[in-house]
Amino acid sequence: MMALTQRVERQLDRSVDPAVAAFAEVLARKAGAVGALFYGSNLRTGELEGVLDFYLLTPGPQLDRIWPRVSYHEWDYQGTTLRAKVATMPISLFHDAASGMLRDTTIWARFVQPSGLVWRCDESAKQQIVAAIEAAAGTAARFAAALGPQSGSESDFWRALFQETYKAEFRVEKSGREDSILSLNRDHFDGLLPLAWQHTGIEFREAGGALTVDWRGGEKGQILRQWRSKRRWGKPLNVIRLLKASTTFEGAARYAGWKIERHTGVPVKITPWREKHPVLAAPAVLFSVWKAKGRRN
Repeated sequence: MMALTQRVERQLDRSVDPAVAAFAEVLARKAGAVGALFYGSNLRTGELEGVLDFYLLTPGPQLDRIWPRVSYHEWDYQGTTLRAKVATMPISLFHDAASGMLRDTTIWARFVQPSGLVWRCDESAKQQIVAAIEAAAGTAARFAAALGPQSGSESDFWRALFQETYKAEFRVEKSGREDSILSLNRDHFDGLLPLAWQHTGIEFREAGGALTVDWRGGEKGQILRQWRSKRRWGKPLNVIRLLKASTTFEGAARYAGWKIERHTGVPVKITPWREKHPVLAAPAVLFSVWKAKGRRN
């Protein structure tokens, strides 16, 4: 078994709170998924408060032109209400995106970071998901080699990569967000880059704590051309997904209501109409919250 595969398997086999695993199984079985990946800040902290982030991977072909399908769910676990934001997509498409075969950057940039395989239907599904996460690490490492310095530390290469993906994905991130990712997940990234370069055939030297890429022929130029193509499509794809999510986000009204109450302290009543038309209902909801805050103040 290759070293990168072993590392990915150890990463995905991390232990999580039993409540997370139970919630993931409920969501996965309801969606007909073969596996559930858990990621985000709650994975790192182990906390159950806030919103848990899951990717559910399903069998079969992709039916929606714009993916993934996003939904919000609440579930009671031993007297505690758990909340989750769930992205759902076919496992075959997930693997293609992780491998860099598509214009998308979000999958491989997200899943080169820590995640846990908290539920799978069988060993075959596990191996498919391991292969996809392994591909995400390889894709990210290839672009990090071309976008990073000629020579530098692992962190220098990862930092350069994340800075470029933030620009491409139309995301508003605080300055230094990439440093937070690297410092909070130091154990995850330590030693990952050389393994991923070996896996993808990037030649390099290591001396004095610095990595130096040994480019062959037009290899770097080819990777940079691929990156420029992905960068051109990054923002349009993200805008299209945001527009789709505004009308197809299952449970959007409940998610928004929870967020508003969490941040303002004002409870929001979710009526059937508001549940069905969250975008149309938003102005009236925000106005009522504003009035309620005014009365309270």
